[in-house]
Amino acid sequence: MKNIKRCFVGSKSWLIMAVVIACSLASCQKNILDKQPLSALSDASFWKSASDAKLALAGVYNSGAGYTGYNFWAGTSMVNLDLMAGDGSEKESIPDHFTDGTLNASYSFVGAYYSGAYNQITKCNNFLDHIDGVTMDATAKNVMIGEVRTIRAYNYFNLALYFGNVPLIQHVQTVEQSNSNTQTNQAGVYAFCETELKAAAALMPPSVPDAQQGHMTAASALAILGRLQMAEKKWTDAAQSYQTIMNFGYYIIDPRYRELFLNAGELSHEVIMSMQYIQNTYSHSLLQYLTPETWGGWHQYSPFNELVQDYECMDGSTIDKSPLYDKNNPYNNRDPRLDFTVMINNRTKFRGTTYSSDPGTNKPDRLDEYPGVWSGYAIYKFLEDDPTLGNVSNDGNNFPIIRYAEVLLGYLESQLESGAPITQSLLDQTINKVRGRAAVKMPAVTTTDKDALRTIIRRERHIEFAFEGLRYYDCLRWGIIGSENNRQFTGMKLTNSPSTYTQFPVDANGFYLYKKRAFITGKNELWPIPQSEMQINPNLKQNPGY
Repeated sequence: MKNIKRCFVGSKSWLIMAVVIACSLASCQKNILDKQPLSALSDASFWKSASDAKLALAGVYNSGAGYTGYNFWAGTSMVNLDLMAGDGSEKESIPDHFTDGTLNASYSFVGAYYSGAYNQITKCNNFLDHIDGVTMDATAKNVMIGEVRTIRAYNYFNLALYFGNVPLIQHVQTVEQSNSNTQTNQAGVYAFCETELKAAAALMPPSVPDAQQGHMTAASALAILGRLQMAEKKWTDAAQSYQTIMNFGYYIIDPRYRELFLNAGELSHEVIMSMQYIQNTYSHSLLQYLTPETWGGWHQYSPFNELVQDYECMDGSTIDKSPLYDKNNPYNNRDPRLDFTVMINNRTKFRGTTYSSDPGTNKPDRLDEYPGVWSGYAIYKFLEDDPTLGNVSNDGNNFPIIRYAEVLLGYLESQLESGAPITQSLLDQTINKVRGRAAVKMPAVTTTDKDALRTIIRRERHIEFAFEGLRYYDCLRWGIIGSENNRQFTGMKLTNSPSTYTQFPVDANGFYLYKKRAFITGKNELWPIPQSEMQINPNLKQNPGY
């Protein structure tokens, strides 16, 4: 099942060699002396054959994977992006500090996202600076170049999205050069990414065989391009990018949902781009943050009830309008994706045991075990039912970065915002395919009213992609990141008699009053340039307010 990993990291010795090569060839990053270790391969002796190029390409990919690190690839950091955007929190309050008014340039996790992206960009630049000298098949070489240009553009797009103006570095630099770069404005970085992604898409095939899953493809480049164009509100261009992927005829909406995030769905043709892992060789520990303590995890991530409330009832109506909604049994008769995504007290069964977070019990995950630092809900989406496949500290599940569902919903939104006619046929080709997958079977959308449909599309993206790393991006481009975070958040349902309940603070509907954030509008839309970078490079200018 993990054949692409065999291509890149098929054994520990191959992985170690790939990583060593990538590190030794990633010349001259900030804070690293420009000195070639005597025990490492040099650029002059390495870039000769196709096998050298393959190893270097493996190093580029591996540099983005992370184990528990923060970058724009690793599962932990992608989940955190959604938590930051108002979907949840965790015990150490990492996501809270991005949107509660306390964010500052010295915060280590800001620096981790920034340095993680530039670390991979450096390796991309090194690859592109040397690949022309390699003797190998020209077509295969061009595909590799397309893959690396896509990876580099993906990182630059995210840097510009979250940090604004950033250094746009396209070649390996000396230490002196890297410590004196100036910033390119966000629009300039976006323009660079758009050019790169279009060029890269032309070099790569639309898809790859299952044995090569994990490689960038034309669909990967175009899907990233679609994200970029939507962020820029280039609606007609974005629609065209997504339409091209649809016209490939390769990608599908999988009839399954939960399995897409487990080993069973890793080869699904719904997955366009994913971070690759393999148990015992190149694993990750996302599950230690997701798995409740009942099953041996370090339970840190917990959703907010505001996400839970966004799931429609099974009749396709929101909870404030549906006759199926029962305020005393709020989790019944809901969109099936709720139970596939969120672990709910006394409802979710996992590995033969019912999850319990009831306060006042002796259960490991009881609410009062960690008062004030978690909501009573857990994330179920990525938890592998088979404990031999989903070990909390040695998990091999891939993490999907882009799915075909995003292409269809992005196409519909772009058509809507461009002013194109909205027909039932268009709805059936896009959002209704996503909602109608066999495991979900939510009622078809029929309205063509622009305002009503916009609300439905935004809710559908929220639900369909929960904890996949898209929510912050969506909230930024929709201009709602402040309103989504500057409010009181709630947790699990604690009582049907809120007026007489005293054990924990609850709202008028009996939900636990959990966290409050205070997003600073006009400031927190951009993250600060890390203070460590500001101290090294006097040419960098800080974002307003930091």
